[in-house]
Formats: sequence, structure tokens, C-alpha cells
Amino acid sequence: MDKSLAGIFTGEIERLATGFQFTEGPIWVPQAGSLLFSDIPANTIYRVTPGGKVSVFRYPSGNSNGLTLDLAGRFLACEHGNRRVSLTEADGSVKSLASHYQGKRLNSPNDIVVKSDGVIYFTDPPYGISPEQAELGFQGVYRLKPGGEPELLVDYMEGPNGLAFSPDERVLYIGDSIEHHIRRFEVTAEGTLSGGEVFASVKADLPGAADGMKVDAEGRLFSTGQGGVWVFEPSGDLIVRLDMPEVTANCAFGGTDGCDFYMTATTSVYIVRTAAPGATCARK
Repeated sequence: MDKSLAGIFTGEIERLATGFQFTEGPIWVPQAGSLLFSDIPANTIYRVTPGGKVSVFRYPSGNSNGLTLDLAGRFLACEHGNRRVSLTEADGSVKSLASHYQGKRLNSPNDIVVKSDGVIYFTDPPYGISPEQAELGFQGVYRLKPGGEPELLVDYMEGPNGLAFSPDERVLYIGDSIEHHIRRFEVTAEGTLSGGEVFASVKADLPGAADGMKVDAEGRLFSTGQGGVWVFEPSGDLIVRLDMPEVTANCAFGGTDGCDFYMTATTSVYIVRTAAPGATCARK
């Protein structure tokens, strides 16, 4: 391990599994002790154990991208193909939570997070549809209250993609994969967003884009970007970039102590150890 990575990453990068088409949306499932991730073109959600054993979790997946769990541990998915956010109940039944905004079909929901009050936030760029399929005319960031309809929060970003809350949930970071930067929004007491200034750039004239992101218990932001995974202080200062052998689309903390850092990178899933656990892992 490069000395410049010391204090953030504490081990070598390992390729856990490979042979996929385009991996995305990793989420650690504590109840199962394993990681779920999407292979978008393969229309499949896979499960992989820490030992590298791979199995099919769901096929077809609606060409799912971002995945997460709600407060009850139920499975949420952003489905490109079905242009919706879905919920999988404990009995395995799947229902649509959001597919339209003001009567028009969503573009292709991309990434998703759940706030500690149970409210869902998701991004909706057009990457899963052709231009003639778009009905909205903008790329939105939404929140979704339990049982409610999507509420538009941001409509001016070129390519809203990954998103992550700060540990105290007063800040929501949103990556823009077209502009190769990350914006920082203040979360109001009502759960809406204000601000939106550029927090950091992840541009390096290398393959990749601002995509998935997570925050550790110390408030540091881990974001995929050009070249690999970029790690920033809450101030926006760059700490280090973890160079990856494949274009990296998303990431997730997991493992028994929350310090396993999983990265979905094109054909593979990688893992590396971190010094601090993920913010949501530390709360559990």
C-alpha cells in the first residue's frame, strides 16, 4: 500500500469477483453478511460473499442501477429499464414506489439513499433511455416520503448521479457525471435542499466520472471519479485518490465492522480495507 494512502486505506486492493458486463449499485446487507450489486446490461442483481462466492439474487432486475435498504431492511432499487424506484417486501413481492413526476415518466432513476427519518432521495438522469423517450426535459433530484409522490428538489444539474449524506445528515452531496464535480447541499429542517455550490472536482483527464459515493464515520467523502476513488475532507480538500485498474462506478462500506470498502468497477467487484467505518455502518 502506498504510504500516501495511509490513514484512509489500510490494505491492498483485492479483486473479489469478475466476469461481469458493467457493475453498479453495491449495498452491504448485514442480515445476509454479503454484498448485492447490479450488472446493468445483464439485467441482473448479484450477491457476492466476502469469500468471493457469486450467486444470482434477481433476474430480471429491470436493469437496476443504484441499490439500498430502507429502515426496515427492505430492498430498494433504481431500475433503468422500468424507469422507476422499486421496493421489495419481506415476502419477495416487488412494488413500484415512484415511476412518474406530475404525470410524466421519470427518466431512469440512478442512485438512491434513505435518510434516518425514512425519506428516500434519488437522482434521475437519462442514461437508461434514448433522447426521444424523455418526457420531463430536465434531470432531477427528488425526495420521496413514505406513501407519497416524488417531490422535485433540484432540476438544474447536467447529470445528477451519486448522492450521500454527511454523518449528521445536514449535508447532501450529489455528483454530476457530466460536469465531473460534486455539489454540496444544505438539508433544511423540512428535508428540502438549499445551496448547491460546487464542493470538489473529480476530473483528471482519465477514464471515469463523478458517480457513486459514500461517507465514512469521520465525515470524509469517498467518490468515484476519473482515475478511481477520490477521498475528500468535509472541507472539500482532497486527501488522496485511490487509482483503480478499471473504471469505477460506485462504492459501499460493509463487513462486520463497516471497514470493508467495496467498489464496483466495470467487469469486477473490488475490496479494500479502510481505517474508519462507513457513516451508516457506524450508526448500527
